[in-house]
Amino acid sequence: MSDIIRRDPRAEWIARNRLHPLHAEMAAPAAETRGPSGLIRKNPHAVGFIGPNGIKRIDRSGGSGAAVGIRRGARSAQQVELPLHTVENPDYYVVAVLDMVGGRLTSHDKDVLGQAHKLIRGGDGSGAVLAVVFGEHKEEAFDKAGVDRLLHLTGSEFDGYCPEQKVACLAEVEKQYQPRYWLFPDSINGGNELGCRLAARLGERPATQAWQVDRDTSVCRGGGGLSDITRDTPRLLLLAEECADPIDETRHQVLALELDRKPRIINRLQDCGQVAVDPNSVSLAEAEFILSAGNGIHDWDQFHQAAEALGATEGASRVAVDDGFMPRFRQVGATGTWVTARVYVAVGISGAVQHMQGIGQCDKVVAINTDAGCDMVKRADLSIIGDSQKVLAQLIELARDYREGGAENAA
Repeated sequence: MSDIIRRDPRAEWIARNRLHPLHAEMAAPAAETRGPSGLIRKNPHAVGFIGPNGIKRIDRSGGSGAAVGIRRGARSAQQVELPLHTVENPDYYVVAVLDMVGGRLTSHDKDVLGQAHKLIRGGDGSGAVLAVVFGEHKEEAFDKAGVDRLLHLTGSEFDGYCPEQKVACLAEVEKQYQPRYWLFPDSINGGNELGCRLAARLGERPATQAWQVDRDTSVCRGGGGLSDITRDTPRLLLLAEECADPIDETRHQVLALELDRKPRIINRLQDCGQVAVDPNSVSLAEAEFILSAGNGIHDWDQFHQAAEALGATEGASRVAVDDGFMPRFRQVGATGTWVTARVYVAVGISGAVQHMQGIGQCDKVVAINTDAGCDMVKRADLSIIGDSQKVLAQLIELARDYREGGAENAA
């Protein structure tokens, strides 16, 4: 496991941001690197260190040389603990109702939490961000996402599709905590519907697709994103993606809160469960799990079997489409379809600029490639360096074993 190269997206972002307080530690070039042939190579640009007067100096004593200093800086950067932001007795709350797709915070959720803190900063009094989460979750990083208080509502009544039950609980939150603002992600994952239902319940006129918001005015997208509408900032906001920068420089308390009364209602809408559909009948723009093929695929029958075994929607690079292996509507990229999948698996795709643009909004990217230096591997959150045919064969076998085991356990 020690030979596996792991990326730290946050460290890479800090290294690109010169205004970040940890930039100096993260941006220091490595004095020694292991090349593709396995040989240790020295970086001459990493020799020396910057003195207090800003002049670069070289220490040849061996005790505090560049390599030692950089390794020491790397260790200190890893040991840096973000400062804890506390709100002991908040004067008011800003409530963020999160989608929590798959039981984890989405990038949209983190943007909403960032907007909540933006509304608190510069205002009067001491405000706290109260996150409302329904059902079971797997998230362990609420503190780094900016949650000051957490209201976790669990129970069988929140299983499946139950907007009426959720809105009834949100109405109780309104009575008990009287938040100054209500924030929802304007998404198809439930945020838009819950926000509109609560607005009707409270008699509020919400702002939808809001993407530039302060305490006075809000700019909302209109006309299918072709125009902007400016209005006074209402109390209830349905926020677009990238409405604000997520929190990444502080930790928060995540103190648990409870409702004095959790209402139980008779749902007029009945959830009959999910209906199995063919993943390839889902359009690429709406697919959550995409298995995409490139020039590195040589066994197309195996690729289709892998997509079927994994339950993934098929995609392709422009090269694969131009060569006639995949239809044009399967092309991913700036010249094809822009995708927003939660998981995007790129098999044998080197990563042309147009393709990288098309997957820019994907949450997690997995690359399977023989070239460890290609752009797709650099972009990926997880990379598998090896022959795609062997990797897909293993994936098919693992997926089938998992489903057979799941069927036995269910029996």
